[in-house]
Amino acid sequence: AAAVVTARIGTATINDRLVAIGTGRALNSVAVMPFSSGRLNEIVAESGTRVAAGDVVARLDSDAEEIALNRARIALEDANARLERVRALRTSNTVTAVQLTEAELAVSNARLAVRDAELTLERRSILSPISGIVGIIPVSVGNHVTQQTEIATVDDRSRIVVDFWVPERFAGMIAVGQPVAAASVARPNDTFGGVVSAIDNRIDAKSRTLHVQASIDNTQDVLRAGMSFQVEMRFPGDTYPAVDPLAVQWGTDGAFVWVVDNGVARRVSVRIIQRNTDSVLVAGELGSAGTVVTEGIHAVREGAPVRLVDGQTGDAPTAAVTGS
Repeated sequence: AAAVVTARIGTATINDRLVAIGTGRALNSVAVMPFSSGRLNEIVAESGTRVAAGDVVARLDSDAEEIALNRARIALEDANARLERVRALRTSNTVTAVQLTEAELAVSNARLAVRDAELTLERRSILSPISGIVGIIPVSVGNHVTQQTEIATVDDRSRIVVDFWVPERFAGMIAVGQPVAAASVARPNDTFGGVVSAIDNRIDAKSRTLHVQASIDNTQDVLRAGMSFQVEMRFPGDTYPAVDPLAVQWGTDGAFVWVVDNGVARRVSVRIIQRNTDSVLVAGELGSAGTVVTEGIHAVREGAPVRLVDGQTGDAPTAAVTGS
C-alpha cells in the first residue's frame, strides 16, 4: 500500500456576512427658498433649533403686497355695493338680467383678487415645509434674495437613511425589512440597529454592485447626516467542504482530490469555490470520506489501498469552521 499523509476535510461557510461602508443622510432634507424676490426683513428661526412644518423661518419686505391687498379689499367692497344697487334696481326692472349677472361676476373677480393679494402677502413669509432641525443660515437681514437663494436647510433626522452598495452575489439574499447593524466612525463603540428600507431595481453595470438603503432610528439625535457607517448584515450563507491546498491537483478534466474512504484511495473531481490561505473550498462528490491525501500523491492509484504514516487515523472530519 502507498504511504501517504492526509488532512481532514472540514467545512466552511461563505457569503454569510456582509460588511459595507455607507453614508448617512437625513430621512427628509429640504433647502428653504422664497417664492419671490425681495429684501430680507427678519430671520425668525435660529441655527440648530427645531421647527415644525409651516413655521416661519424668515420674512421679506411686504409693504407693496400690503398695499395691493388693501386695494383689492376696497375694490371688493365697491363691487359688493354696486351689486346691492343693481339688485335693488332689478326689482323694479330698471336694470336688465345681463347687468345683474355682470355685477355678480365683478364681485366674484374682486374676491379672487383679494385671495390673490392675500396669497402674495402670505408668501412674503418664508415657511419650513417639513419638521426638523435648522442648519446654519447663510444669509443676513437686509440681504436681497431671489427665488434661487437658499435661506436655510432643514433636516428631519428622526431616522437616518444609510446608502451603501453590496456585491451582486448578495442581490438575491437581501430583502426589505432585513435587520442591519451599523457602526458610525464617529462613535465606533456604539452599534445602531436598523432595517433595510429600500433596494434598487438593478445592478450597476460598471461596479457590479447593488444600491441598498437602510433606515436607522435616531430618536436620541446622536447621529448626523453625512456620517459614514460600517454596515453589517448576516445571512445563512453557503457551506462547502474545506480541504488543504496541497490536496488539490489538476488534470486534463480540471481539479480533483484524492479522498481516503475506508483505507482506499478514490479520485474525486471538484470545482474550486474559494481559495483561502489555509484552505480551499470545493464542490464535489466527496461522500462520507473524512480525509484527503496531501503528500505521497504520486504513488496513489484509483481504488488502491493506502497506508497512513505518522500514526494518522483519518477517521472523521474535523469540526466545522466558519468563514466569510
